[in-house]
Amino acid sequence: MNGISVLIDTNIAIALLNGDEQIASLFDGKDVRISFITELELLCKPGMNSSEKKNIHAFIDDCTILEINPSIKEITISIKQSSKIKLPDAIIAATSIFWNLPFFTRDEDFKNIKGLNCFFVNF
Repeated sequence: MNGISVLIDTNIAIALLNGDEQIASLFDGKDVRISFITELELLCKPGMNSSEKKNIHAFIDDCTILEINPSIKEITISIKQSSKIKLPDAIIAATSIFWNLPFFTRDEDFKNIKGLNCFFVNF
């Protein structure tokens, strides 16, 4: 790894799990981190077969999971009070802000969150 840590959104994790090579090349050699929210969203997919479940667990094991803490809760509250973003997305954004990590997503809902170092992946 080259020492660069990033936080990815659930939609990026799904693209990686689906074998998107362009997305994979973007994160090659990076320290990929996910929020516990992304972990839950991936594991709660309805109708998963055993192969999908195994792949998701292997992916999660390769990532660093960032848990919630009191500071992330406070940032989440601030985000929710100033935007209409969904609560899980607010928690993920707050996690990125707290850990000062660049955040990669395909979701334009994150574009107006103050203090979020957000990169939109459009391919």
